[in-house]
Amino acid sequence: MDYISAREAADKWGISQRRVAVLCSENRIKNAAMIGNMWVIPSTAEKPADARSIRYTVNSEKKAKPFLKWAGGKGQLISEIKKYYPFADGKITKYAEPFVGGGAVLFDILNTFDLDEVYISDINTELINTYQIIRDDADKLISTLEVMQSEFVSLNTEDRKIYYLAKRRQFNDLKINGNQGINIQKAALMIFLNKTCFNGLFRVNKKGLFNVPMGSYKNPLICDEENIRAVSEKLQKVIIVCGDYRKSADFIDEKTFVYFDPPYRPITETASFTAYTENTFNDKEQIELAGFVDEMHGKGAKIVISNSDPKNSNMNDNFFDNIYSSHKIKRVEAARMINSKGEARGKIKELLISNF
Repeated sequence: MDYISAREAADKWGISQRRVAVLCSENRIKNAAMIGNMWVIPSTAEKPADARSIRYTVNSEKKAKPFLKWAGGKGQLISEIKKYYPFADGKITKYAEPFVGGGAVLFDILNTFDLDEVYISDINTELINTYQIIRDDADKLISTLEVMQSEFVSLNTEDRKIYYLAKRRQFNDLKINGNQGINIQKAALMIFLNKTCFNGLFRVNKKGLFNVPMGSYKNPLICDEENIRAVSEKLQKVIIVCGDYRKSADFIDEKTFVYFDPPYRPITETASFTAYTENTFNDKEQIELAGFVDEMHGKGAKIVISNSDPKNSNMNDNFFDNIYSSHKIKRVEAARMINSKGEARGKIKELLISNF
């Protein structure tokens, strides 16, 4: 009898190698055998007819969560932000998040509410590409990530560093010189680097090159297949746009709840963490955003904005109190999770600004 590997079976049946291994372990592939630490399958074996439907039934019951660790992620503030959700009376049926980042608020809303329309955007091309790939090509992305995980986890520390730097160079090459459209390899590299870099930080220099060194993880979960499929399912009807927050203007109306989470204003002169993109977001941009918020307020949208509180370091700094003077400002306690110095991580005040 001729045999093929689990990888060859996965390619033949259009499913992931991990899924093939599960089918083998459940004795659902006749005459499959374990040799050493790998499964081999008769070349004439057929894919179990219900494998895909069973997998998707499970995923449909799973809650999606952010697939990247993201500086400024709002997982810690969800309990405060959800107090503003205006969906109870049924008048607000749309959601927009023009600085989506890691999407903690997005996924909390998608897991909880069945809205008519959802719009997300970000100026970070690689981030938006990854959202689009997860939505449209989850199977291919998972297959690519499984290979990276298998290759990386099996290496010693020195070889891991060599592998990591090679993937970082490849990502930067695709970022600067590659196809700027949908790109599975670039999305896989984005996730790989996020799961293996120092502190899960996405940071680029002024040339737009990702420059974070490798982190120290014993057994990182690079391919979280279950969550990727859950995220893919939740994103199926989501409008995903790469671009400036102003592009959301045509989507936003009186039926829309909008959450703006722009790059935070540095609390001190030395606090500026170089960035998610090569573009800066200075005080001029913060003021322009406040003007845009006023325009969307005029449309009747329900709006929440988050940002840093300058009063953490200077009680006389009224920057946000001034530019959002016509709105409600609440100061909430948050934890600063990403910092190169452990002692610099701790409780600070952040702002939640609303027009209702």
